[in-house]
Amino acid sequence: MKTSFLYFICCISAMGGLLFGYDWVVIGGAKPFYELFFGIADSPSMQGLAMTTANIGCLFGACTAGALADRFGRKPLLTTAAMLFTVSAIATGAFDDFTMFNIARFIGGVGIGVASALSPMYIAEVSPANIRGRMVSLNQMTIVLGILAAQIVNMLLAQPVDAEASSEALMATWNVQQGWRWMFWAETLPAALFLVMSFFIPESPVYLALKKGQTAQHDGGAAKASLATLFEGKYGRIVVLGLIIAVFQQWCGTNVIFNYAQEIFVSAGFNVDGMFINIVITGIANVLFTFVAIYTVERWGRRMLMLIGSCGLCVIYLTLGTFYYMEVKGVMMVVLVVMAISCYAMTLGPVTWVLLSEIFPHRIRGVAMATCTFALWAGCCTLTYTFPIMNASLGSYGSFWVYSAICLCAFIYFVKYCPETKGKSLEELEKELSA
Repeated sequence: MKTSFLYFICCISAMGGLLFGYDWVVIGGAKPFYELFFGIADSPSMQGLAMTTANIGCLFGACTAGALADRFGRKPLLTTAAMLFTVSAIATGAFDDFTMFNIARFIGGVGIGVASALSPMYIAEVSPANIRGRMVSLNQMTIVLGILAAQIVNMLLAQPVDAEASSEALMATWNVQQGWRWMFWAETLPAALFLVMSFFIPESPVYLALKKGQTAQHDGGAAKASLATLFEGKYGRIVVLGLIIAVFQQWCGTNVIFNYAQEIFVSAGFNVDGMFINIVITGIANVLFTFVAIYTVERWGRRMLMLIGSCGLCVIYLTLGTFYYMEVKGVMMVVLVVMAISCYAMTLGPVTWVLLSEIFPHRIRGVAMATCTFALWAGCCTLTYTFPIMNASLGSYGSFWVYSAICLCAFIYFVKYCPETKGKSLEELEKELSA
C-alpha cells in the first residue's frame, strides 16, 4: 500500500476522532446557556444527566461496535457513526424540550462510542508495525483538534455576558435562546464530510482475513469470538490489562476539565468571558502536546509514556488541589490546569488508544476493543456524573486530591504490568502477550 494512500484512508477514519472530540466537548461551552434555557441551573442532578446522556450513548455504541464490526466489517460501521453524528448535530440544537435534547445527545453518544472503538482499530489494522503507533496517535490528534474546534466555536458564538444581569435578563439573551444551538449545529458540516468520505476507504485487511477464515494459523480455527471468549485462559490477563488502561484514562480526571470548565475556572476566580479564553488556551495546549506524543510514541515507547502520564498527573493534581484548598486564584491556577492537560495529551490520551489497538490477538480484537471502549465510556459516565456531586461535597480541592490518588494507584500498576509494544507487529505481540 502506498504511503500517501495509507495516510489518506487513516485521515478519513480519524475523522471519527475529530467528531468524537467536538461532540464530546461542545457541550461544556453550551452548558451555562442551555441550563438556563431548560431551567436546570440549580439542579446538580439534572446538570449531571445532561452531561452524561451522550456518555450513556457511548456505552451502547461501544458495546455493539465490536460484534457488528466483526459481522459486517469496519467500513460500514464508520459510515454508520458518521450518519449518527450528522443526525445528532442537527437534532440537538433544534429541540426545545429537555427530554428530546437528551435523546439527540444519546444518538450522538452512540456515534462517539462506535467511532472511538472503530477508528483506532481500523488504523492499527491497515498500518505497518514501524509507524503504527504514530498512525493511531493521528486519531488522538484529530480528537484534540475536534476539542479545540469546539472550544473556539463556543468562544466565537458566545456573546459577552453582563455579570450583574438577572436570571430573567439572561434568559432573553442570544446566548440562551440561540447561541447554544449553533454550537451544536456547527458540527453538521464535518459530520456530513465524514459521511461522504467514508465511502472511499477500503475494508480492513484483518477483517477480510477473518471473513475468509485465514486466522487458522493463529488460533487453530476461525471461530468467532464471544464475550465469554475474552476471559478464557490465555486471553484473560490481556483483557484485564486493557480494561484497566481504558477506565484509568477517564478516572485520571483530566476530562472533567473539558466538560466542567465553567465550574473549574469560576472556582479559580474567572468570569464567564475569562472562562472561554482559558478553555481555548487549554485546547491549544492539548493540540501542541499531542504533537509531542506523535513524536515520542515510537521513540520513548508506550510503557514509558503511561508511567510519565500517571506520575505527572498525580503530582499536578495534588498541587492543584492544595492550591484550591489555600484559595489561590488567577493565572497560577490556569498554569496548573494547562500542565495537567499537556501531560495528559502527550501520554494517557493517545497512548491508551495505541495500546488498546495493539495488545489484543486477531481473533478477539473486535470484541475486546469494544469491551474496553465500553469500559472507558462507563468510566467517563461515572466521572462526568459524579463530579458536580463530588465537587459540591468535597470541594474542588477534595475532588482533585481523589484524582491524584487514583493516578498514584495506576502508576504502581503500570510499573508492574504495562508491556512495551513499540516496533512489534501485531502477530509478534499476539505470540508474546498470549504466551
